[in-house]
Amino acid sequence: MEKSIYSDEYQRLCALLKELRREAELTQVQVAKALGVPQSFVSKYESGERRLDVIELGHVARALGLSLRDVLDRFGA
Repeated sequence: MEKSIYSDEYQRLCALLKELRREAELTQVQVAKALGVPQSFVSKYESGERRLDVIELGHVARALGLSLRDVLDRFGA
């Protein structure tokens, strides 16, 4: 099991989060404000530079107007 932020699976998740943000018609700044973090936090997880834990992923999902289950369902599809 590869744990790197550079794994194909993790890069797929990063791309999905970016896609979901765009589908929600939100900017990185808007998502960052909802999360209470700098815009660079959103940029870094979308680019794969920063790894999200499951709790953070849940917060990101809610900031996008989704549930963690919604994100996982889309990821698995």
